[in-house]
Amino acid sequence: MTKFKNLDQLVGLGDAESRKVVLAIADQVLARLDGYERIKSIMRLDGDILTIGTRTWDLATKRNVYLIGAGKACNHMAMAVDEVLGNRLTHGIAIVKVAEDTDRFGRTTVYVGGHPIPNEAGYRASREILELVDSAGPDDLFIAVISGGSSALMSCPIDGITLQDEMDATDVLLKSGAGIYEINAIRRHISQLNGGMLAKRIGAVGAELIGFGISDAVGTPPTGDIGIPYADYASTPIGADRTTLADARAVITNYNLADRLPPSIVNYLTTVGDEGETPKAFPQNTYFLLNTLPDSVAYAKEAAEDMGLPAMIVSSFLEGESRDAGSFFASIAREIQASGHPLAPPCVLVSAGETTTEILDNSSITGTGGPGHELVTAFAIAAAHAPGSAMMSIDSEGTDGTTPAAGGLCDSTTLARAQEAGVSLHAALRGHATHEALSALGDAVITGNTGTNLCDLNILYVPAPIAGQPSENS
Repeated sequence: MTKFKNLDQLVGLGDAESRKVVLAIADQVLARLDGYERIKSIMRLDGDILTIGTRTWDLATKRNVYLIGAGKACNHMAMAVDEVLGNRLTHGIAIVKVAEDTDRFGRTTVYVGGHPIPNEAGYRASREILELVDSAGPDDLFIAVISGGSSALMSCPIDGITLQDEMDATDVLLKSGAGIYEINAIRRHISQLNGGMLAKRIGAVGAELIGFGISDAVGTPPTGDIGIPYADYASTPIGADRTTLADARAVITNYNLADRLPPSIVNYLTTVGDEGETPKAFPQNTYFLLNTLPDSVAYAKEAAEDMGLPAMIVSSFLEGESRDAGSFFASIAREIQASGHPLAPPCVLVSAGETTTEILDNSSITGTGGPGHELVTAFAIAAAHAPGSAMMSIDSEGTDGTTPAAGGLCDSTTLARAQEAGVSLHAALRGHATHEALSALGDAVITGNTGTNLCDLNILYVPAPIAGQPSENS
């Protein structure tokens, strides 16, 4: 079953054969990354004995077993745990970005939080999680499922900072040009849950914690055997935090945010002492890391090579301005067709990471969009000179930026099709309205929840140039 809800539309446009290649690779990657399947492959319950990978627990020794979770892949992860535990689960609380009609839960209450901007529902659910933790004791077990997006979805700021303050701060940070690590440095240090604060609270009541995580952090090594507990688990609400108060303060300075962030946040971060630092180690907890960012490009490379196509991983550290990245990949496509470097066509180039879009003035926004939309829109403008080339950029969890689409799929015909339809790709980039532009062209990619969350997945297919076909390279 395909992960793409509008597959027929996507393959019926432009460079159709090139699009089929890109979509086939992406489909295989998303299927392998699905958190539901990953958890079910290592977790089972036989009577009272819970087995996860190489570890076992006797649930007869536990008074209550609780499931808590948040993240853009939380739907599938929480469903797997809920299903395995069945009636042995006392209660579950999951905070998701998008609830799907196909979601099925037994004893888990699902809340739809806000992402990328926190909302009231996520805040209320976070308060319920804190109350649940505070009522627990040493005979209780918490199983947490956490993926990217939890910082916004599991939003509960410290006393003295309001939810509206955090919402306003998130909006400013996302448009500041700061990277996700820098953004999280601030968000984690003003939260009652994030940056390991939830794990700290569970530890304070003496309860046990088992964590399942999907890491979208740029720079995390590829996963190995996911059934072996992961010793170096970091970040998110349940793991040790690698960001520091000094990092948070540096973000305010480096991006000139002192007058743009809410005063309550600036005052707190600049005056709090060591008591405001996040926890840095949880040796008592057991963590299983289901996927990391490099897995997506490794699986994409394997899928391309299984199709007989040479493939190269360009980077799993891709950051910076989205539209610049799109122009860069178009120039690489042209180089491949002109000189055969870095690979001879036909070939596939893949990358992952988290590009961003700097928006200094909200009045410039004329629509909706996201980093993936902007990347492929910029690609499309320059890729008109690389005949047959096609590129997909999606947020692997299924929603890109402020849109309901995962991202976009453009090819060397997109610019011409846009001109024929009266759609200006340049204006769409200027007004950050790329979703409307790509939707009008049929180039927006729709998946719904995919079950994973490994930031951006970018797949570029470059065919051999056709003799006699017009190209700036020829």
